[in-house]
Amino acid sequence: MIYDYYRIFYYVAVYKSFSQAAKVLNNNQPNITRCMNILENELDCKLFLRSNRGIKLTSDGKRLYDHLSIAFEQISIAENEIKQKSELENGLVTIGTSETALHLVLLEKLEKFHELHPHVRIKITNNTTPQAINALNNNLVDFAVVTSPLSDYKKLQKIKLMSFKEILISGKKYKNHLDNRVSLKDISDIPLVSLSDGTSTRNMYEKYFLKYDLPFNPDMEVGTADQILPMIVHNLGIGFFPEAFAEKLIEGGEVFRIDIREPEPQRDIFILSKTNSLFNNATRKLFDYIGQND
Repeated sequence: MIYDYYRIFYYVAVYKSFSQAAKVLNNNQPNITRCMNILENELDCKLFLRSNRGIKLTSDGKRLYDHLSIAFEQISIAENEIKQKSELENGLVTIGTSETALHLVLLEKLEKFHELHPHVRIKITNNTTPQAINALNNNLVDFAVVTSPLSDYKKLQKIKLMSFKEILISGKKYKNHLDNRVSLKDISDIPLVSLSDGTSTRNMYEKYFLKYDLPFNPDMEVGTADQILPMIVHNLGIGFFPEAFAEKLIEGGEVFRIDIREPEPQRDIFILSKTNSLFNNATRKLFDYIGQND
């Protein structure tokens, strides 16, 4: 009970008003006054100087307030820390991501974050870059991790996570083009595997070929980036694929690099968020963790 009296005293001292303290504590003024009278009797001293102009602390009241203010500040800090920890450990984070960004950046980051915060729930929506940006703009995801090129992102904040390059690879059937460095025109008679219309990757390669006055007419179209590699391995065509993914397969002789004269497109991976996003603690923690450089 004495703690309650000290708590009431603290708020009366802060606001210098019995009525204002009563409002803050969701109490009533007569009860606040009664409690302070009891506290003064318990301590056998006067804590307040009452007048028509309000109240002031006596010297004993100031001494008590100096000690209690430190204690209540520490209690407030402790309460906030516990609350933040609870919000972090029980939070849900929803991320929109493209297939390439998921495998090149996000999975490794999520694995390490999950080890640190195993109770945070994470929901991944696997989209194309335009779909992920649209989901972010419509508040369907907390943030997005996507590959360039970007569109419709001017109102979004972006942080570059890494750069990567896509190279042209083939299966065993088309490895005869490996003997010499070739141009894009030289491979125009070979079936080409690509993502379907409506993806930023498809749009990028259409512009890339157009730069060299060539049409981009893939023979095989797939819905997601992870479907391109099996098509190439099974000799259904050649295609562009992230170099980091292809390296081990090239070393193992499963696929082969086609060396082309035209520089392959350089691409970036970004983490995107809406300006002034109000993240919960779990989302903020994960967003910052993904955005930091290891």
